[in-house]
Amino acid sequence: MFIILLKFSDNKVNAGQFMDEHNAWIKSGFDDGVFLLAGSLQPKLGGAVVAHNTTLADLQARVDADPFVIENIVSAEILEITPGKADARLKFLLG
Repeated sequence: MFIILLKFSDNKVNAGQFMDEHNAWIKSGFDDGVFLLAGSLQPKLGGAVVAHNTTLADLQARVDADPFVIENIVSAEILEITPGKADARLKFLLG
């Protein structure tokens, strides 16, 4: 399981130009069954994505294809988590 932190860079002002492409990138992650949750980091610091069902190498390639990453609108950090315990609703993450 992974958490992707997408923190805004100084190039944040250009986000609007690439928002449609970034949203399409997020949709693709959900469509492929990799992304579980996506949302904003508060207060307006960027975004975060929870991912699973992938390898670190494949996820890194996916993140590198995000238009916000390509255009240096965000810097991306991937955190890998090995779940040990989970609420019953999230047991599927323990795989």
